[in-house]
Amino acid sequence: MTDTQQVAPTAAFYQRGSIPIFASQVDPRLHYLLYVPQQLKDDDQAPLLVVQHGTARTAAKYRDHLKPFADEHGVVVLTPIFPAGLIDPTDLHNFKFIEYRGIRFDRMLLSIVDEVAERFPVATDKFFLHGFSGGGQFVHRFLYLHPERLAAASIGAPGRITQLDDKLDWWLGTRGFEEKFGQEIDFDALRRVPIQMVVGSEDVETWEINNPGESNWMDGVEKTGSTRIERLRTLEANFRSHGLDVTFDLVDGAAHSGSLMLPTVTRWMAPLMRTEA
Repeated sequence: MTDTQQVAPTAAFYQRGSIPIFASQVDPRLHYLLYVPQQLKDDDQAPLLVVQHGTARTAAKYRDHLKPFADEHGVVVLTPIFPAGLIDPTDLHNFKFIEYRGIRFDRMLLSIVDEVAERFPVATDKFFLHGFSGGGQFVHRFLYLHPERLAAASIGAPGRITQLDDKLDWWLGTRGFEEKFGQEIDFDALRRVPIQMVVGSEDVETWEINNPGESNWMDGVEKTGSTRIERLRTLEANFRSHGLDVTFDLVDGAAHSGSLMLPTVTRWMAPLMRTEA
């Protein structure tokens, strides 16, 4: 929070704990939730954990699940909300592929992080990022664009993956990446980011990820595997072939449940947060 910023007494009450849903100042169609531990002081620089929701937009659920972790480790939790139905009322997938009808969701997230830094005691030069399912899709594509901003990236059970492969068109691969996003991929920076891949051992349903003809399908997806486990293993092999630092966690007995991934995610992130601090 800036030194000059004045906070009214009522607003000050909502500077800690579960913060109400706020609209993004750069695009009020987008929103975010926060949890700020009570023990944090105004001049602290707490680690920031961003958790990107999936198709169901369960941002509040993730925020609430992470309250005990945040209190124990002095971490601020940010869960953005990128609503379905932006522009096209039937759309469910907008944020997953980074750019949607002129909206750059990577930039939207960074602007929300900047807004949070203005009002709350967090360190935001680098932050920790996790996403599950559609959120896992967003996380690894965001990683390609902004590795320098990430202290660590946790990729949970993405149904569709983008490999670091210039022989495959975006978004199956990275051919056309520079033309689309106006920048190259910084492989040296990618290799400096600790990366977790996490998926349940029973995450084997395929009805949602094998859907030719729908808006989130490209021919060639089927070559990456039939289940989320197989596709994440394909991404793991691709990352390792480029020298990236990958930890693969298979959560025993779990199906497609983001909340069941969180203990494994936080166990992996906690020592990284201590090192970063």
